[in-house]
Amino acid sequence: MATNPFRRVLVKLTGEAMAGEGGLGIDCSHIQRTAAEIASAAKTGGQLVIVPGGGNIVRGGPLSRQGLVSRESADQMGMLGTMINGIALRDALAAQGIGARVLSARAVESMVDVFRTDVAGAALDKGDVVIATGGVGQPYFTTDSGAALRAAQLGCDLIVKATKVDGVYSADPKKDPSAKRLARLAMREAIERRVGIMDLSAMEVCLANSISCAVIDFTQDGTLSALLKGKDVGSIIEA
Repeated sequence: MATNPFRRVLVKLTGEAMAGEGGLGIDCSHIQRTAAEIASAAKTGGQLVIVPGGGNIVRGGPLSRQGLVSRESADQMGMLGTMINGIALRDALAAQGIGARVLSARAVESMVDVFRTDVAGAALDKGDVVIATGGVGQPYFTTDSGAALRAAQLGCDLIVKATKVDGVYSADPKKDPSAKRLARLAMREAIERRVGIMDLSAMEVCLANSISCAVIDFTQDGTLSALLKGKDVGSIIEA
């Protein structure tokens, strides 16, 4: 088994990691690839917590901004979207031979159990992947906040933002050809520079709990496993 320098890692996925064309719905090939990447990462020796987004199921923000639903309703719809993705990902991981437990900030009887730190910790110690859904269970909080909260509760060493960009740069690489990827950056500096890897409040939670963050290009095969093996991919923002 490969050596993983991190004992417990939380991976924040976008809904697009499971979506097809247009970023909507659940596409078989996309969720199979996502499950395969997570399964490979699970074999590096650490414990994995996955926090899926829900934007591929429903995008409540535009509905709220247009006055069609309230902000509270929009956030509730988003929470349900993360549960749908979590259930689909659990079964996709099972097809890869990886056990997974879906937990939610709000229980949905007979489908998703409520998140409890002791239950999640026991599942991780057993070797299962924990899929934490439902955000923090309340409106007006982002999935970044939910990820930081779960990482703090479970004593994670690292939060991985699985994105479409390969790290944090010294400048916008689309505007400045001389921009360089920053392999490592201090969390306090990232907060002061307002580097947009996470909400500022979520970054403060990470800093207070000594949880580092990483940004990787999840669209490239093997990047998550490579990061967890200590290879130079993406950017690590050190708490």
